Amino acid sequence: MNADEKSVAAALKSYEHALNRSDTAGVMAIYAPDAVFMPQNGPTSVGADAIRAAYEGLFGAIALTITFKIGEIRQLAPEWVLARTNSTGTVKIHASGAVVPEGNQELYLFQKIGGHWKMARYCFSTTLPA
Repeated sequence: MNADEKSVAAALKSYEHALNRSDTAGVMAIYAPDAVFMPQNGPTSVGADAIRAAYEGLFGAIALTITFKIGEIRQLAPEWVLARTNSTGTVKIHASGAVVPEGNQELYLFQKIGGHWKMARYCFSTTLPA
């Protein structure tokens, strides 16, 4: 990996840690101001305010304990990097206290903004059977 790709890998690790802490501020520090978040079975959130609200709702409903495995990180242009991961772990549902398996595949487009790599586009889908 080149230096930019290593920086994106570090950003993904920071994102993983923020998710596992239910840390909305930590998550938002990784997103670009005009980012787009496209969760499976949920509405698309466009821009920081909508994304923040989506994560606040998410963390109000569940707690994640996950690990990302990087599948690939590829620099597409000087200010753009594509990343692909798989995540595994568990989800605790606050309403019931149930802990269930989690497994997703994720696709990210990072943009270099002010010298820092930020998530510009992010989508995921489950890898678990229905």
